[in-house]
Amino acid sequence: MQVIDVIIGLPIPIPLLARPVRAGFPSPADDFVEEEIDLQRLLIVNRPATFLVRVAGDSMILARLFDGDLAVVDRSLTPRNGDIVVVDIDGERSFKVWKRQGPKITLHFANPRFPEYRLAPDALVEVWGVVSGSVCAGRRCE
Repeated sequence: MQVIDVIIGLPIPIPLLARPVRAGFPSPADDFVEEEIDLQRLLIVNRPATFLVRVAGDSMILARLFDGDLAVVDRSLTPRNGDIVVVDIDGERSFKVWKRQGPKITLHFANPRFPEYRLAPDALVEVWGVVSGSVCAGRRCE
């Protein structure tokens, strides 16, 4: 897992079309740019607590995190039931789905082809952060 520091410098505005693009017949009004957006401001809420990490493998495909994507991870968020987290388990960093039933917390893959994930009772687990967004990269985005 490759961790990438988020460096926020000058805004890099990207044109945003005034109207959403339909998945059917095009509209002539779709050619007008209404505003610009800065993806850093859109994806990152808490800069000091945020990092990007490249996804490797296919254990999170049902969470729509695919091999090569960039996950936006916020260390200031407390995991809630169903969140995707970056965890260190006995020194190995990975993505898992965080599930809580009462006081019991379990971690899961988001791919039905993977076997059930069983956490060893003596495992050392450290939550690095909660995935707050992602950027499709290097593949046909689905």
